[in-house]
Amino acid sequence: MLRVRGIAFTVLIPGTVGAYVPYVLSKVHRLPGGWFALGWLLVIPGAILYGTCLTAFLLSGGTPAIFFTKPLRFMLGEEPVKLVSAGFYRYSRNPMYLGVALAVLGQAVLYASWPVATYGVGLCVCFQLVVVFLEEPHLHRTRGQPYRDYCRRVPRWLGWPQ
Repeated sequence: MLRVRGIAFTVLIPGTVGAYVPYVLSKVHRLPGGWFALGWLLVIPGAILYGTCLTAFLLSGGTPAIFFTKPLRFMLGEEPVKLVSAGFYRYSRNPMYLGVALAVLGQAVLYASWPVATYGVGLCVCFQLVVVFLEEPHLHRTRGQPYRDYCRRVPRWLGWPQ
């Protein structure tokens, strides 16, 4: 059942934000090709990064469902009880967001679309605001000292652990 909830979350949240919206914004039904195909160099690693992180959440006994989606927990599941800090989470506290952002910015290149590029930049700003003002305060409250220690070791977005 956990896998089903993880898939439901992925389709509804990152699937919409990271694939459907860029497709609609692009207004392209055929990829331009040529140099624009280099966008795959961002899309594929972004999808792999997201998928690897989803697996880490499922193995921890939860889904990446954001705490404020609790009313939908019957469908999306709940965050793991234990802090996920292995794998890509050793280099970034938010690698799932990085994966989605990479995929969206890669699609901007693939579709040769300024609207998708603008959306991608706006999405990065939204991710920053959600992380700083909603997720981090929630995790500080619910995870306490282990999360504070994790924050000291691992950067918010990307870097080497200390």
